[in-house]
Amino acid sequence: MKNNFSKIFQAGLMVLAVVTGCKKDDTLKHTQVSAVNTLFAPANEASLKLDPKAGSTDFEWEQARAEDGGVVQYEVVFDKVDGDFSKPLYSYPSEGNGLYNRLTLTHAEMNKIAASAGIEALAKGKIKWTVRSSKGINVKAAAENRTLELERPAGFAEIPSDLFLTGAASEGGDDLSKAVRFKKTATGVFEIYTALKNGSYHFSDANSGSPKTFSVTNSTLIADGSTEMTGGPKVMRIRVDFNTASANFTEIESFNVFLSGDNKVIFSLPYVANGIFKAVDQPVVFKSESWGRDERYKLQMKVKKEDGAQDTEWFGSTNLDNQAPTASTPPAYFNVVPVNNSQYDYSFKFYKDADNKNVDMEVFFQAEGVYTHKVTVK
Repeated sequence: MKNNFSKIFQAGLMVLAVVTGCKKDDTLKHTQVSAVNTLFAPANEASLKLDPKAGSTDFEWEQARAEDGGVVQYEVVFDKVDGDFSKPLYSYPSEGNGLYNRLTLTHAEMNKIAASAGIEALAKGKIKWTVRSSKGINVKAAAENRTLELERPAGFAEIPSDLFLTGAASEGGDDLSKAVRFKKTATGVFEIYTALKNGSYHFSDANSGSPKTFSVTNSTLIADGSTEMTGGPKVMRIRVDFNTASANFTEIESFNVFLSGDNKVIFSLPYVANGIFKAVDQPVVFKSESWGRDERYKLQMKVKKEDGAQDTEWFGSTNLDNQAPTASTPPAYFNVVPVNNSQYDYSFKFYKDADNKNVDMEVFFQAEGVYTHKVTVK
């Protein structure tokens, strides 16, 4: 009886082992995928001139197969030409959260890959790429890899999301926490209206910790270092473009209110600080016309460029024509944008009760929000 029980027990164990083994095999089967056999695009040894502002490149490959007939995940990996992809420079899941056999990469992103491969700005160099397929585990490398020749543009591969002005010559001085923020006007492009006095200054990508810093030499933006300001103090507009590694400095000689009807400047807006120009207690008298009183005005900026040439810039409304504002006029009415030099087009209008009164006016060229202005009737 005891022997029969033992035989039955052993038989049961054997059945359990078979069942368990089958389940284990089925589980492993669910993770098996094939390698990608063929890469379609870009062609091997293709040459790309990178355009970080607008360019992109499509990567495509043949689909892999999952042993269980399910979906396959893909990852595109990049390495130096002498690398083996064990520690790739960059890797990206394909489109559709890794499910599609294609990937579109911007040239801005590829510029980073090129830089990490040691390719200098304005130089050509090669990288290689391939595709990995998997179901999360049991990763399979494609049967081939391809080489790409990349020509980098001028500029920085790593573009900061923020930019600050700091240093003894700046409004915030050497205290990094008081650094003045630039306005971001496009990817990699920044602008600031500020005052600089004599001394050194530099740009940083943060106003705390140990940020990356940048300086300017002969209008070229470089990493680290500082720039010396002489002949100050001056009110400046500084534009920095990391895409082209360039910096442009424009001195603001005067900023004025231009009365359209009289075709002349009626008062100036001195620079205060932190991108603010402000005039206090200035008289306003509308032009008398046969049809009534003309309350239109624009903003005029007299500037001196880096080459010493003088120019006049105009700022006004986003609207070609306007009604006079009231207490209920939306704030967007007062937004300030560059406009043409037309005497009347894109003018603002003063409040009706500003005629023969004094006004305060502030114009805000600041990092936060849109450029705008405010008029207060006394």
